[in-house]
Amino acid sequence: MKRTLTGWTSAALHGRTTELACFGDYGVPLILFPTAGGDYLECERFLMIRVLRPLIEAGRLKVYACGTVTREAWMDAEAHPGHKAWIQGRWDRYLHDELIPYIQRDCGGYDQIWAAGASLGAFNAVLAATRTPGRLAGIVAMSGTYTMDRWMHGHTDSEYFFCQPMRFLPGLEGPALDALRSTKIVLASGQGRWEAPQETVDLARLLGSRGVDTHLELWGHDCDHDWPTWRSMLPLFLDKLLP
Repeated sequence: MKRTLTGWTSAALHGRTTELACFGDYGVPLILFPTAGGDYLECERFLMIRVLRPLIEAGRLKVYACGTVTREAWMDAEAHPGHKAWIQGRWDRYLHDELIPYIQRDCGGYDQIWAAGASLGAFNAVLAATRTPGRLAGIVAMSGTYTMDRWMHGHTDSEYFFCQPMRFLPGLEGPALDALRSTKIVLASGQGRWEAPQETVDLARLLGSRGVDTHLELWGHDCDHDWPTWRSMLPLFLDKLLP
């Protein structure tokens, strides 16, 4: 299995150096977001790439594992709430203005890009699909956290509004909503230790109320908010979804 590491200085992130790991030669491109404190190689260390290897080696999947700013934004207890939303907004610009175009070029213009993630990686997958609909063909979001109010101490502004799908989706209309309705969305959660499945259920209900075809799966009480659950979920869903 081919493995390459790359990165660049991001204009969207004001000169920050970004990192990217790519696994595979060809196949449907999948952006894989890390969990809250993870980096771009987290998925390899926690054996997610190992369980995806059959799909990668069959030429059905090409994984692009990136980092995020979650640790510097939502998880930084000392950061001002406004800064948390601001830096998330800058990272979203990096995703849409730099990372997705890079993947399209690397895949010879292929634009049916998917995204996936677990925990706060699921949040990033959902935000990527909903904030700028039409850029992704589909997402798999596992054990997600979909509201950041608990970390904002009552602060809200326009930047934060557009970082929160639970806030802006009720008002999404027109071509943006049409584009979102053409996106395949899988939302999944276990119901074991450390899980909060109601957040997944609430998001699925909201998307459904907007006419977005959303597949919801709640796994059992023995499925914890942890890598064994996600290593079972993601290969299973992708095997059903990918050509």
